[in-house]
Amino acid sequence: MNEQLVFRGTLTGHRGWVTQIATNAAQPDLLVSSSRDKSLIVWDLRRECGEYGLPVRSLRGHSHFVSDVVMSSDGVYALAGSWDRSLRLYDLEKGISTRRFCGHEGDVLSVAFSADNRQIVSGSRDKTTRLWNTLGHCKYVFTKGGHTDWVSSVRFSPNTDRPIVVTCGWDKLVKVSHIVSSSTF
Repeated sequence: MNEQLVFRGTLTGHRGWVTQIATNAAQPDLLVSSSRDKSLIVWDLRRECGEYGLPVRSLRGHSHFVSDVVMSSDGVYALAGSWDRSLRLYDLEKGISTRRFCGHEGDVLSVAFSADNRQIVSGSRDKTTRLWNTLGHCKYVFTKGGHTDWVSSVRFSPNTDRPIVVTCGWDKLVKVSHIVSSSTF
């Protein structure tokens, strides 16, 4: 094995535990981190002045811990889930929250964008998985065959022709759901 992992620096700026990091191929020099300090930090990973990872901006809006963050496939938006029971969509260029998604009755633990960025899925301690459009409207709550305990992780398959949502939870199960008509969302 010829590869080595070479330490290049530490990104400091959060005042609480860092919960997740998000990267994106469309913006390879950008990183977004989420934290229990209720914020996200957008980082520029290019080496400037001998340092790696300079904070570009802090994104706020959540009133409790931010548990998860992902970036849209085009690198324009970040989506965050929080213990305040909501999701927020952030415009990374403008540094503002453009949408707030409400409906969960428990902490939001995981969020994901569909491959085409047209749909969002979230999982929560309320034992539900929710499917949203990007305008903040909940289009579907997974009830049939849903989880019986906290939903800890949610993901979309990368296939836009036949979208599949995969979830897992504290009930020790992985659930797979096919979205029958994504054009209605």
